Amino acid sequence: MSTLTIAIISVFVLGYALIAMEGLTKINKAAIALLMFVFCWTLFMVDPAPFVQLMHPDFSGAGENVVAFANSLITEHLGDTATTLFFLMGAMTIVEIVDQNGGFNWVKNVMQSKTKRSLLWKIAFMTFFLSAILDNLTTSIVMIMILRKLIHDKHDRMIYASLVIIAANSGGAFSPIGDVTTIMLWNSGMITAGGVLSEIFIPSLVSMLIPAFLLSLSLKGNIQRDELANDLSGDHEVLEFNGMQRKIIFAIGVGGLCFVPVFHFFTDLPPFVGILLVLGILWTITEVFYHNLHKRRGDNVHFSKRVSTLLSRIDMSTILFFLGILMAVACLEEVGVLRELGSGLNIAFDGNHYAVTGIIGVLSSIVDNVPLVAGSMGMYPIQATGDMAVDGLFWQLLAYCAGVGGSMLIVGSAAGVVVMGLEKITFGWYMKRISWIAFVGYIAGILSYWVIRSFVFTTPL
Repeated sequence: MSTLTIAIISVFVLGYALIAMEGLTKINKAAIALLMFVFCWTLFMVDPAPFVQLMHPDFSGAGENVVAFANSLITEHLGDTATTLFFLMGAMTIVEIVDQNGGFNWVKNVMQSKTKRSLLWKIAFMTFFLSAILDNLTTSIVMIMILRKLIHDKHDRMIYASLVIIAANSGGAFSPIGDVTTIMLWNSGMITAGGVLSEIFIPSLVSMLIPAFLLSLSLKGNIQRDELANDLSGDHEVLEFNGMQRKIIFAIGVGGLCFVPVFHFFTDLPPFVGILLVLGILWTITEVFYHNLHKRRGDNVHFSKRVSTLLSRIDMSTILFFLGILMAVACLEEVGVLRELGSGLNIAFDGNHYAVTGIIGVLSSIVDNVPLVAGSMGMYPIQATGDMAVDGLFWQLLAYCAGVGGSMLIVGSAAGVVVMGLEKITFGWYMKRISWIAFVGYIAGILSYWVIRSFVFTTPL
């Protein structure tokens, strides 16, 4: 391992440690993530030739050509990262538009419960199944918006929000369209929709049920009804549109979110394109509504719910944090660290794929699961039979572990990063209170998968 590689790893580890200690340093995690991104790639560009030769052996250029190729790699990774960021910004804006027009009030009414524990179970199951239909990122945003209407106690809401992370990641793991990693494996032909739904559903459900039960033990008593009665957020501000217009906005917003996986399936365009399509349609419809309102009330009337105004509410610090983390991890990928780590795991555990995928799942809570899964797909080609066959043990466990494993740390998944930003949950609080609970559920899910593959589905469907 070269000196530059060690330096890049050291920068990443130091930056990660500072992010973990945000509560002590009082330095915003986004600032640290951006510095990680810049410093890692700066070290990479000190001498990019060895890294390019290692990871891209087909490239035969030298001198300035190597520098140009290295810059193109950065641009390529930035493009991949931007697809996630635009998806995030589009989804957050759509949810904000629907929420500010009272779209989720009916969900609030349906989910209202007398006791805190009954609400927890409603949150758990709704998040779990919604995540499989939409995706864990969008589902987390929607559920946090609902929680803000239901729970005003900060500590209780942090517990519910933590369960949202776990349930969203678990729900996304058993669906071929529920998580970026399952989409990657599905599109590459390594898993099938029927195989992952039939064999990963139970492990994913177990990985949600056990943490939900453990978290329910920390919630006691009834929900304060007087707080709910006084909660007018999202209700008193929907007077700009009438009831029919609000229903149209809700149908386009939520229906559009559900349509995004379908759009991706039929067009093969990245999911963020579908999100931007929905946002564009929703934006256009609301502008038509406002045009009619101006006709009745005059052009000088100011409306606070226009999409152009709501865009300013996007949490840019979360977006920049996501940018920094993903680009720093991309640098680790380009210096070959992730590939070597995967190969080392396979050798260390002598081909025990339960152990290999289990460790990959733990690692996915530390670094982004997308490059980990991508690296694994590149290291292990599809075979005709055995664990590496289509719907084989390795690929299905990889789908489960990479998705569910991200719940063990709050920065280990897109859902966790979003909830961290929206609810201001610190890394340390989550690690102390929630990480071990998520780990218990994660291990229980793997054990249930072993039972299924050993005694129920001894061969893939």
